[in-house]
Amino acid sequence: MLLDDPLKSDGRLPIYSPFESRRSRSKSRNLRNRTYCLRRRPTNPLILVILLGLLLFTTFHFLSEGRLLSRRGSYDAESLNLKVYDLAKSPANANGGDRVLLCIPLRDAANHLPLLFSHLRNLTYPHSLLDLSFLVSDSKDRTRELLDELLLELQMDGDPYMHYNSVEIFEKDFGQLVGQGFSDRHGFAAQGPRRKLMAKARNWLLTSALKPEHSWVYWRDADIERSPVTIIEDLMKHDKDVIVPNVWRPLPEALGGEQPYDLNSWQESEAALRLAKELPEDAVIVEGYAEYATWRPHLAYSRDANGNVDEVLDLDGVGGVSILVKAKVFRAGAHFPGFAFLNHAETEGFGKMSRSLKFTVAGLPHYVIWHIFEPSEDDQKVLKEKEEEAKAKEKEKAKSMEVGHEASKDVPSVNRMEASRK
Repeated sequence: MLLDDPLKSDGRLPIYSPFESRRSRSKSRNLRNRTYCLRRRPTNPLILVILLGLLLFTTFHFLSEGRLLSRRGSYDAESLNLKVYDLAKSPANANGGDRVLLCIPLRDAANHLPLLFSHLRNLTYPHSLLDLSFLVSDSKDRTRELLDELLLELQMDGDPYMHYNSVEIFEKDFGQLVGQGFSDRHGFAAQGPRRKLMAKARNWLLTSALKPEHSWVYWRDADIERSPVTIIEDLMKHDKDVIVPNVWRPLPEALGGEQPYDLNSWQESEAALRLAKELPEDAVIVEGYAEYATWRPHLAYSRDANGNVDEVLDLDGVGGVSILVKAKVFRAGAHFPGFAFLNHAETEGFGKMSRSLKFTVAGLPHYVIWHIFEPSEDDQKVLKEKEEEAKAKEKEKAKSMEVGHEASKDVPSVNRMEASRK
């Protein structure tokens, strides 16, 4: 190649064969489109082996649906403290056999704990599948100490069936200032603030206690007087996302013998929807008060003493005395709003939220559990009036008997006088 050879159009020097004549070289300078094939180097066998190995690996990985790198045997999970949960493989089974989280909020509940634990002992759902979780909050009595004593007796019982799978106790105060008396708890002015704090307590308990292995969550109040021992199975078999029984309370005969208790389980009404539009966004509608005329159909008043206990009604709001919920409802985002959600809070807001998430919410109108009797101020007034009436009647009866007794004493003396005259 001569140094004065011109460059090609692409900026490269031309390539000549050493066997070409100088004449041929001069001709080639004018042939811009002439091409020369360079000799290829032989391919390295190692590269072929690597490419073939990658091809085989990709093929087997695809055919094994990605399990080639994720087999359990490919690492020691225990040594790594690794736990894997497939939540899709633990659905809530209506026929039972699933793990159930039993949540019980407690506040100044020492007087109710012995009755509660008698119910816990008698539940027929396998205790080995039940996990107990308590939240003790804002208590001034012996709730915490008595809870320890009763739990120790339960878990150390000689009958292994009595032992629950696990027990957890959580403690947290929420600044609840409303008293625990019937009139304090159920007074209209206390309802909004009280229920918002109760909702926060439920959420703290739920989020602390819910585990991946739980398929159901059963909420239960401590002050239930009578309840079927099969209640978990009875509610579960209906396969609803959220379901509640009907809740009544026994009364003294002077007050009528019995009465609907929980009015927080209801179906929505047009009157209530209109009312909600007129209220401020943070206002909380509560049932059973003249201040809020909702005209809703209540589960409690749908009861027929002779009705079918398996009859189901669709609901919008639910009460909190006894609720069975599929765990997936909470995992999907439903909770107990500690704020006004669609003008409702706590369990009623939970019912509304669950419906908004397209879950089924239902109640059993003829399946009844009984809350303990706590006399309200009105109950106490009526009972006092009835007691005074009864005392007045007894006094009048005693007085009439005394008059009759005195009259009977005079009869013999009259007879003796007549006899002496004869």
